[in-house]
Amino acid sequence: MPNIASVLKEEILRLARKEVRNETEGLKKASAQYRSEIAALKRRAATLEKQLQHLSKKDASKAAATADAGTGLRVRFSAKGLATQRQKLGISAAEMGLLLNVSAQTIYNWEAGKSRPRQQQLGAIAGLRGLGKRKIKAQLQELASTEKAAE
Repeated sequence: MPNIASVLKEEILRLARKEVRNETEGLKKASAQYRSEIAALKRRAATLEKQLQHLSKKDASKAAATADAGTGLRVRFSAKGLATQRQKLGISAAEMGLLLNVSAQTIYNWEAGKSRPRQQQLGAIAGLRGLGKRKIKAQLQELASTEKAAE
């Protein structure tokens, strides 16, 4: 005949496990629901970030377009035209780069059509179009003298 104390102890353990199981089931369900809500919020945040990037790109392009329209300065660029201009001025690519504050390799890449100048550099190129050989040589001498003075 089993001991009453051991039977009572086993019954208490069984009831305690049952109660704990009932409590943890509710917690598991709540945890699963929270996980699904978090995943949905993450997806929503990702789509909102994509929309924000898309709108900011649109806004930046509109701002650039209005800035161009506002200044009225629309500069066209031709690689062949840049090479022709440089030859007419009688300067090397390194000298042209010095005037435009870029490297000689950048000038070669522009003339070869491998890359295009940025808007700021297009403005500087347009500024050189109106200058003659004498003014260009004077600017080069001035740049050389300021470089020597800086050393």
